[in-house]
Amino acid sequence: MVSFMEIPRHLAIIMDGNGRWAEKRMLPRIAGHREGAKSVRRVVEECRRLGIGFLTLFAFSTENWGRPQGEVDGLMRLLVQFLREEAPQMAAKGIHFHVIGAKERLPEGARQEIAATVAKTANCHEMVLTLALSYGGRDEITRAARCLAMDVKEGRLGVQDIDEDTFSSCLDTADLPDPDLLIRTGGEKRISNFLLWQLAYSEMVFSDVTWPDFGKQELLSALEEFSRRKRRFGLVRPEPEKSLFAGGR
Repeated sequence: MVSFMEIPRHLAIIMDGNGRWAEKRMLPRIAGHREGAKSVRRVVEECRRLGIGFLTLFAFSTENWGRPQGEVDGLMRLLVQFLREEAPQMAAKGIHFHVIGAKERLPEGARQEIAATVAKTANCHEMVLTLALSYGGRDEITRAARCLAMDVKEGRLGVQDIDEDTFSSCLDTADLPDPDLLIRTGGEKRISNFLLWQLAYSEMVFSDVTWPDFGKQELLSALEEFSRRKRRFGLVRPEPEKSLFAGGR
């Protein structure tokens, strides 16, 4: 644990730039994704060391299904390989593995490996590592609205009972706190349909470093930037009380 900075309870990361990293080196895009998997290992290890309780990584979006089939297949194989290799380390380090998104769209082999990793880490409580797979914020909100509509239709819920907490309970992240900080790598400055509901009051840091080159120092730099932010959550910071004897001289 470091004492010179404020540590976010929940850190979310958009891992961008794998393809550009590979293209710059005249390598196939999958090579960039392989290097990106190494960055995942580095960042997870450092977040665990720092005492960050929740880490959510945007790994594969609903829009990514539209990429060339060869790249999609390569990413699914890489996911399975990553989970097989990392599951024992997660369990040993107390990291609980979690997935959000439309998991039913994932290949059977990937779903089986996800289920196995979740089971292996079920009793881990030091950190929650969440991968957003086949995930889109609009899709998540649509699914939540559909769930609430069905509850109302079948009489389990009244329209007047729907509030922010009820809606949040229907989201994929129902068991997670909202992110305190979002980091996006790769130089782009947008959230790309990621955690649209949950990022309402999150701080955001954008890094020009592509994800395969993002490591401990880049993470610490982003956390230092976060620690300098003054979070108001839509409120006004109270002014410090003035002494009755101050001023007037």
